[in-house]
Amino acid sequence: MLKLLYTTVFCLLFAFPAMAQEEEVPYSEQPALDKPLMERYIMDELKSLRQDQQDLERRLTISFTDRELAVADKSLNYANVTVTYFFYLIAGAASLIALVGWQSLKEIKVNTKKMADQQLQEITEQYEKKFQMLERDLKRKTRIIAQNNKEIEIINEVHNLWLRAQSSQTAEQQMEVYDEILKLRPGDLEALTHKADAAMEIREFHWALSICNRVLEVDGTNANALYQRACAYACLGAEEQAISDLERAIQGSAFLIELARDENDFESLHGHERFDQLISHHHD
Repeated sequence: MLKLLYTTVFCLLFAFPAMAQEEEVPYSEQPALDKPLMERYIMDELKSLRQDQQDLERRLTISFTDRELAVADKSLNYANVTVTYFFYLIAGAASLIALVGWQSLKEIKVNTKKMADQQLQEITEQYEKKFQMLERDLKRKTRIIAQNNKEIEIINEVHNLWLRAQSSQTAEQQMEVYDEILKLRPGDLEALTHKADAAMEIREFHWALSICNRVLEVDGTNANALYQRACAYACLGAEEQAISDLERAIQGSAFLIELARDENDFESLHGHERFDQLISHHHD
């Protein structure tokens, strides 16, 4: 087609200049025989060009159609392969499920839930135990704090009572204060020994002796109780027992010998050999 087109263009290029170089004869004056030939030639060339163009369009259409068909065929083939592989995948998964068993998968789910519940239960129990321990510890500390506060209150009250006892004018008033101290602190040895001393002042020797025995049952080496009992024995005429208690009291607290020299309750013991040796020995 291109060759024919080049031939036609070449003929036209050389034909028209040659015609133009001839004597310019009016178109109306050219021979009447040349016109039909020229027109016929041009019409044939145009017809040939049109046919060639139609052939070209037809071949191009066929080529484009073939390519589109090839692309569609490839796409269809790719889709077919993809669907096939996907089908194989589904078939494999179905086979796996069939092999393992749906019941097994259900058991796995149930066991997993059971395991999770068990772990949560263990964690909950652990924290409950910790909270219980913290609660017990908090209660214990709260109880200790309450006891300490109560003990502080008792100490303050007892201290005030001791101050009252020191400022009391009579032995009876002192004994009342000591009884209040013993109500707050039952069995307080110091309060009992001071009560025994007050009983000696009001000449209640047997009462003082009984109080001293209570103290010595708890603390057999209590020097103050031994001294008070020695005074009670001396006033009751039990000289040997009085001197024995005085010896034990001085062994526990040596400064009591100075009190014994000036003690009025020991007047009956002066002149007694053991008593005089005891006083003189410590005095030397």
